[in-house]
Amino acid sequence: MHHPSSPSARASAFRHRFDRGLVGGLIVGLALTVALVSAAAAGALAEVKERGVLRHLGVPYANFVTGAGDGMDVELMRAFAAHLGVRYEFVQSDWAEIIGDLTGRRVKSKGDDYEVLGETPIRGDVIANGMTVIPWRAKVVAFAAPTFPNQVWLVSRADLPVSPIRPSAVLDKDIAATKALMPRRTLLGKANTCLDPELYDIKATGAKITMFQGTLNELVPAVINGESQLTLLDVPDALVALQKWPGEIKVIGPVSERQDMAPAFRPADNDLRESFNQFLKKLKASGEFRRIALAYYPFVIDYFPDFLPESR
Repeated sequence: MHHPSSPSARASAFRHRFDRGLVGGLIVGLALTVALVSAAAAGALAEVKERGVLRHLGVPYANFVTGAGDGMDVELMRAFAAHLGVRYEFVQSDWAEIIGDLTGRRVKSKGDDYEVLGETPIRGDVIANGMTVIPWRAKVVAFAAPTFPNQVWLVSRADLPVSPIRPSAVLDKDIAATKALMPRRTLLGKANTCLDPELYDIKATGAKITMFQGTLNELVPAVINGESQLTLLDVPDALVALQKWPGEIKVIGPVSERQDMAPAFRPADNDLRESFNQFLKKLKASGEFRRIALAYYPFVIDYFPDFLPESR
């Protein structure tokens, strides 16, 4: 004799089927997510090789990307592309957009943090143009091994009645001495770069800060032309400027700790970044990295003698 199940039995059976379906769906979804993440993390190198081209994102800046088809980072990325067996392609960008061109997210710095402004198409595989490793950038890109030393200096026109500080053995004292010369003087900085005054608490010095709207390569000409008494400048740009405009500018002193410059990759592109790091080790061991660095920055070891120890 058939006995219809009770409402409670039917509910129990339904919950059993629902729970089994839910768990099964979660397992499938989790497996798919893991697979997608794993593919993204492990697929960048294969994608570059399949495409047959390494897209090098860069901004014309100092001797890293000269704008004339050469530069220290241009040579490094050409050699890396050859190492991978693919064609090299330079993709020009600008400082405000370059991280978005790499990651697909337009961002803006906020001190040591950042905010996302929106999405944008990905245009390249690696940024290499003397990009300084600073905290907010390290949260949105994955930096490779360092390729150049850096520090931010205070620079003025040669005839400004301010004497460069006397360096001591304590960097913090030198930075404090440099900042003590800033009150009431005009100073140029550049947002979204390592020359952003907000990164070094310059506002507290009493300097009259203006955010420069031109390119980094135009900062020194602006000071020479009297647009500002002072500017922040990093080591590579300062080395180029001292050669290009001898006797027209002077370095007052440091405003930052020593920093590093390095190529930047998407955080998920672990294999492509590690491939570059291994390539860089071989390049240094062969002496080719030293040749490239000194070709574009012959005086760097005068300021950072430990950068290329084999050259001592």
